[in-house]
Amino acid sequence: MADVVNGIEVRYFAAATDASGCEKETVALPAGSDLGALRTVLVERYGPAMERVLSVAAYLVEPGEGGTGELTRDLSRLAGARVDVLPPFAGG
Repeated sequence: MADVVNGIEVRYFAAATDASGCEKETVALPAGSDLGALRTVLVERYGPAMERVLSVAAYLVEPGEGGTGELTRDLSRLAGARVDVLPPFAGG
């Protein structure tokens, strides 16, 4: 039996938009994947610039269908239907 794959909408903001070259995309991950798995895919896809951004980013995880989002840096958190990548917007 094939693994179930979920399409996770990933939205990028600020430096994450620069590193990815886009504002949003859909990333296919096996069902039950966590933010660590998503991070691995994004670093493999976009390289060192994205790795630098993700090392300081927070994630707003939306479970989908009317759920409430959760802001986290915990990479063991399950990825939801949508994940916003939120790097620090200003220094200091």
